[in-house]
Amino acid sequence: MLVRAFVPAHITAFFVPVFHDDPLKAGSLGAGINLDKGTNVFASIETGTLERHIHIAFNGEPVKREEAIISYSVAERLVPNDFLGEVEIWQYFDFPNGHGFGNSAGGALGTALALSYAFGGTWLKASQLAHEAEVKHKGGLGDVIAQLSGGIEVRVRAGGPGVGVVDNLFFEDYRVLVVPLGRLSTREVLDGDVVDAIEREGKLALENLLKDPRPERMMALARGFAEKTGLLSGELLELARQLDKVISTPSSMIMLGRGLFALLREDEVENAINLLSDLDLPYDVTGIHEGRPKVGRWVG
Repeated sequence: MLVRAFVPAHITAFFVPVFHDDPLKAGSLGAGINLDKGTNVFASIETGTLERHIHIAFNGEPVKREEAIISYSVAERLVPNDFLGEVEIWQYFDFPNGHGFGNSAGGALGTALALSYAFGGTWLKASQLAHEAEVKHKGGLGDVIAQLSGGIEVRVRAGGPGVGVVDNLFFEDYRVLVVPLGRLSTREVLDGDVVDAIEREGKLALENLLKDPRPERMMALARGFAEKTGLLSGELLELARQLDKVISTPSSMIMLGRGLFALLREDEVENAINLLSDLDLPYDVTGIHEGRPKVGRWVG
């Protein structure tokens, strides 16, 4: 059997980390955007061996357990102990790992959904397992529940699926510009001194967004959050200011990655692309993914 799951990439605009001893009560408040591109997970399940084997690959390359601890931990809980066969999980990422697109959560959630589809399970249980693995191994706090909701999401109560509460903003036909420039460790940021500023500014941004729940307002609040916390500075801030000159809504920093994102109207796409091309910088333009992830039997 071959099962395919698609999980949208997720960009966090601003956030407030919420830690708890119970992984399902840990999570984050904040807002973000789910993209039409993301993580495709293919799970191949074949019986007939004398032992239970699980293998995972990223973009076609096999990875060791320590390199994919989150997805391996999900798979080991969902593949029955008495299963005799080969389970191969192939994860393909549209965006680079470590750049703030929720790849870790996408791989975990996609793996959970594909294996639950194959072996039996529910959406809630699968997503809770993915969230628990993300929290336990410090992959992230709020991506799984955000990716489940789709669209432009607002996390109004922290926690994993079934515990946290997510709302959605209405939006028009925006395109999403992303400029991925480098990695930024979620673990290092959340372990650093900037957490106090993130909590203060994130709570304020969420309060203000709920008073005026529009995508344009979210982007303005995201930019303020990024600058006031000191996460957006130096050359990246200068690039954001250049980008702002050719678009109508402020750009902001991808949380957490060394990169920028922006909402573009159709007539703004060409100017933004021309600017980034002239600067010889990587970019992508994609749509907003509405609805939950996709999963089903794959017939290639």
